[in-house]
Amino acid sequence: MRILILGGDGYLGWPTAMYFSQLGHDVLVVDNLAKRQWEAEVDGAPLEPVPTLRHRVRVWNDVTGNEIGVAIGDIAENPRFVYRVFGEFQPDATVHYAEQPSAPYSMAGRERAVYTQRNNVAGTLNVLHAMKRHVPESHLIKLGTMGEYGTPAIDIEEGWIEVADAGGRRDRLPFPKMPGSFYHLSKVHDSHNIHFACRIWGLGATDLNQGVVYGIATDETELHSELLTSFHYDAVFGTALNRFCAQAVAGVPLTVYGAGGQKRGFLNIRDTLECVRLAAENPAEQGEFRVFNQFTEVFSVLELAELVRDAAAHLGIEAQIDHIDNPRVEAEEHYYNPKNDTLLALGLEPRLLSDELVETMLRRIADSVDRIDRATILPQVQWRIGSAVRR
Repeated sequence: MRILILGGDGYLGWPTAMYFSQLGHDVLVVDNLAKRQWEAEVDGAPLEPVPTLRHRVRVWNDVTGNEIGVAIGDIAENPRFVYRVFGEFQPDATVHYAEQPSAPYSMAGRERAVYTQRNNVAGTLNVLHAMKRHVPESHLIKLGTMGEYGTPAIDIEEGWIEVADAGGRRDRLPFPKMPGSFYHLSKVHDSHNIHFACRIWGLGATDLNQGVVYGIATDETELHSELLTSFHYDAVFGTALNRFCAQAVAGVPLTVYGAGGQKRGFLNIRDTLECVRLAAENPAEQGEFRVFNQFTEVFSVLELAELVRDAAAHLGIEAQIDHIDNPRVEAEEHYYNPKNDTLLALGLEPRLLSDELVETMLRRIADSVDRIDRATILPQVQWRIGSAVRR
């Protein structure tokens, strides 16, 4: 297939590009390189320096003999660029990662909230219009988030819910959304816009509502030292798990927000690649908007910290857990039972976090312990204040 990767310079985009290229597909990556600027704004450098996109592509092409193409441009601000890419490349499938991905970043004041929604929502709208114009029969695979749902006190279905009124009338409707940040809200708007485009224009799309991804390496990143992807542990672009791993290795307490009862879905980065492949190989029908909940395990924040603490002990590291005030506005304890049946039915064989922590995360982070900047780990953004905390 001809696979277009939007956001191909990112943590997930670059491994996805290599993964599909290694499978023999014709791959083009698109990026405006803005993520590197956002990182610089918040002093959130990856643990290991990441070569430029074009450099990594050259290394990949030399090492494997495969060829990944590159197009640099902004899909939110330059619709002509988007139309040109779709018109010339004619993708069979488009994997859309090209969005501002951080909830804390989106909550750090008006400017970043507006930027996040304009960048994410406008970019997706431009993609939908370009598909309608040039490749209406191709398949859009859009990275959503489990955060769109929030934490309702009912089971979270895969995008849809059967409802009935008092008179017995029934319908199948989109599952209610209760997002927790302006970033997650942008994803909800994306989902609505994609659903609309499928209903009105007959496009086919898969919305991958993804949990929190962990992991540093994939089979492809291991082929050469300069093919690595970015690993963030800071409070803005890093995840709680990444932060805990970095804190354990650096010998500082693991900072659990509040009581730590907040639950989320998680999956290995290799499983992310498998999920995207399964979606690409089993495309949505024309006019179909489908939703897959993309995660493999559920943990509370405190359970994550305890897993990291216990895994660190295997390396002779004594990690402590500290509870700090939660900078976010979220329930400390809540019901959480999301469904993830579809990807499992398509053949996903989940990897377990317990198998990943010691060998491929903590050991790898320990090799770069001198690069850990402890000043970037503590929360920088307070949800109720709506702005960054100056440190």
